Amino acid sequence: MTFNGSKIAIIGAGVMGEALVKGLLGRETIKPSQIIAADPNEKRGEQLVANYGIEFTTDNTEAAAASNIIILSIKPQILDRVLQPLHSRVDHVSLVLSIVAGVKVRTIAGQLLNARVVRAMPNTPGQIGEGITVWTAAHEVMDEQREQARQLLSALGEQVYVDDEIMLDMATALSGSGPAYMFLFMEALIDAGVHMGFSRRIAEKLVLQTMRGSVDYARASGLHPAALRNQVTSPGGTSAAALYELEKGRIRTVISDAVWAAFRRSVELGGDDQ
Repeated sequence: MTFNGSKIAIIGAGVMGEALVKGLLGRETIKPSQIIAADPNEKRGEQLVANYGIEFTTDNTEAAAASNIIILSIKPQILDRVLQPLHSRVDHVSLVLSIVAGVKVRTIAGQLLNARVVRAMPNTPGQIGEGITVWTAAHEVMDEQREQARQLLSALGEQVYVDDEIMLDMATALSGSGPAYMFLFMEALIDAGVHMGFSRRIAEKLVLQTMRGSVDYARASGLHPAALRNQVTSPGGTSAAALYELEKGRIRTVISDAVWAAFRRSVELGGDDQ
């Protein structure tokens, strides 16, 4: 699948919008001339043009009119203001890809009067091409457009397609908010290291490399996390002592409760009753 003849409008040139531009061009999925970014911040636009050679406009309608693929990369709070001028003016668009948090496919389709909508939930590591994105598509999205969506989202890292849109709320709680959980755990470990007597610089280096190495080792081994944990937990040893305290503190229950809280909040923000 190629994007020959395609023009892509990225409406919202913030962090994730730029991540898409950087990833798409870095993978040579498309050429700079095939991207037009739209954002009210002119200085932001000047930076993107200078860094990537793409087109830029402050007019969302202009960007949409010139494109056959639209990517919505905006805050949900301004969705109505952004979509209202585009209402019934994007019939020519073959694919609308939304990474607007919590906003359902039916909402985007209804406001644009275009049912060819893909909804996606990326996460923060997508900014360096190491993210994971969960996505789904309306029935009206054809196979060709689904493949285009898959390639576009691959610019942020790995991607997973799901049939049921409720799984995007689940993904929001698990992988979308997941980096926040990882960062909190990292912060707690670093603080513990400083409390023991390490400098913050050394504690941070130890924790970051331990986290990175553990993930890489887990991927390479293919073993269940429980098996990996057992490998480093000798009877009566230091790891066993530490894990005893974590389990006594109900770490599994706390993590599960946190993820479920995030899931419920995602559903509430989307206006569903599930």
